[in-house]
Amino acid sequence: MIAIIKYNGGNVNSVQNALNRLNAESVITDDFEIIKKADKVIFPGVGEASSTMRNLQVKGLDQLIPDLKQPVLGICLGMQLMCGNNEEGNTKGMGIFDINVKKFPARDLVPHMGWNTITSLDSPVFLGVEQGSDVYFVHSFYCELSRNTTSVCDYILPFSASLQKDNFFAMQFHPEKSGATGSLLLNNFLKL
Repeated sequence: MIAIIKYNGGNVNSVQNALNRLNAESVITDDFEIIKKADKVIFPGVGEASSTMRNLQVKGLDQLIPDLKQPVLGICLGMQLMCGNNEEGNTKGMGIFDINVKKFPARDLVPHMGWNTITSLDSPVFLGVEQGSDVYFVHSFYCELSRNTTSVCDYILPFSASLQKDNFFAMQFHPEKSGATGSLLLNNFLKL
């Protein structure tokens, strides 16, 4: 069973639909016991960082997520909230990844929206994914490059398109909206 964390953040239904296409059983929940017992946990997100973090704090999910032992996948805002300081709303994240989240400089169109290339693939979730594959992004803030970076995208500047530390995986792009490549990535995560 895959638990998709429910916390008033967007995109949970799109993620569940993508899992349904992979014939993976999932539940959208904020129940601590269900989340702790799940085989895998997905922490998706679309929205604004500070208000989303407040929603997590009200439910205590900001304390639960960093303590999970099974594979956990953060998506988009979920990835950013797993990091440290976030310039959006001057938000303190959960600190799973010791990385800052910054606003893109206005040297090109922001938000970064649409298909873009990922390179430097370095994680089991990229098994069978070709270097230079295209995935779908929608974001105005980015995670810096770090030792936890497992893929890189270059838009205005190079940034972490994905991260991994221990049992925590994260993707700035939306695998659930990234066609065959995204399905392969989700399937690889489910096989961990």
